[in-house]
Amino acid sequence: MLYEHFQLLEKIGLDLVFAAIFFFIGMAIKDVLREGNVPVFGRRIVWFVLTLGCVGFIVKGVIQLVW
Repeated sequence: MLYEHFQLLEKIGLDLVFAAIFFFIGMAIKDVLREGNVPVFGRRIVWFVLTLGCVGFIVKGVIQLVW
């Protein structure tokens, strides 16, 4: 029982780490896109994809915690 609980916490922690990685990658890409001559539409697509990835991992972790 305790082992299963720790496995669940490990999965949730891993999901939160992946969410943080997506966030930091997004911040780095934001700086790169701001310096270059990238169209605004392209920037929005990149932000949309990275935001979905970050939110997806956070939601997955929360669902695993509640479930």
